[in-house]
Amino acid sequence: MALSSRTTARPPRPTLEFEVVASERLSPHLVRITLGGDGFAQFEDRPETDKYAKLKFTGADGLPVTRTYTIRRVDHEARTLTIDFVVHGDEGLAGPWAAAAQGGERLSLMGPGGGYSPDADADWHLLAGDLSAVPAIAAALEALPVDAVGTAVIEIDGPEGEIPLSAPAGVTVVWLVDASHDPEHLAAALRNVEWREGRVQVFAHGERESMKAIRRVLFDERGLERGQVSLSGYWARGRTEDRFQAEKREPIGQIL
Repeated sequence: MALSSRTTARPPRPTLEFEVVASERLSPHLVRITLGGDGFAQFEDRPETDKYAKLKFTGADGLPVTRTYTIRRVDHEARTLTIDFVVHGDEGLAGPWAAAAQGGERLSLMGPGGGYSPDADADWHLLAGDLSAVPAIAAALEALPVDAVGTAVIEIDGPEGEIPLSAPAGVTVVWLVDASHDPEHLAAALRNVEWREGRVQVFAHGERESMKAIRRVLFDERGLERGQVSLSGYWARGRTEDRFQAEKREPIGQIL
């Protein structure tokens, strides 16, 4: 029996071709790549502050692979996209590419997708994550109303990981230094955050086991509703990107 059009899968997003127009080292482990070129004309922007694209690379075996990255900023006047890459030497695929990228290099991507935007009706905001979540957190902070209040807690390996962020005067940005990689560390910090009156909106993304610990704080201890929280694992310690993606379909990979 044929499926109705309402249950037919959406066609895949087109692949867009961009080129590197600028590269900037923001910190020892964060590189910013600005992309421009003809692909921008087909890029359909979205309002979410965690919007992401699927970047296409060639693996060591010569086969195509994709990596998912947050789009830090879309500049419609300059017709460019900005993407921040976490870099740890030769580890991974996208990071080393970004560290070595030169002007004029080509990059193909699909997207964007997205799922979170700051709610102007929330009484206060709580944002949390590690270095992988900095682009989305930074974009959210910039999108908050000028009178917004709340806290952003960002976990980094050392003080050299701090970068300048713009936030409303009523939002405190806390850089949480933790070189131990304890998955409970960020959750423990959230337990000590000033819990304000009213309805909170939460954005918490980062290492998978850390997000599971935060899940317990938000839902079991604070009793929040699912609709108040955007919670997701961007990566998993000790896992390759491909294994991490595969585990999303397994019990170990479930956050919510």
